[in-house]
Amino acid sequence: MGKSTATKQAVVVFEAFGWLAIELAFKPFLDKFRAAIDKSDPTRDPDNVVPLVDSDADAGAYVGSSQIAHH
Repeated sequence: MGKSTATKQAVVVFEAFGWLAIELAFKPFLDKFRAAIDKSDPTRDPDNVVPLVDSDADAGAYVGSSQIAHH
């Protein structure tokens, strides 16, 4: 018929340990990748970003060209 229950359980446990080993081996790369995805904004076009000229604004802030900056 099919595989025995013990064999199925062994395969599931083996796959879980394999996944865990990959996660641990590539943890630094996966953390950077996940952080980059979390910070990404799919509605922002980097080609349309212009720096703010307002002196009260933060030095690192940017306004997209579709937004209107009030002075």
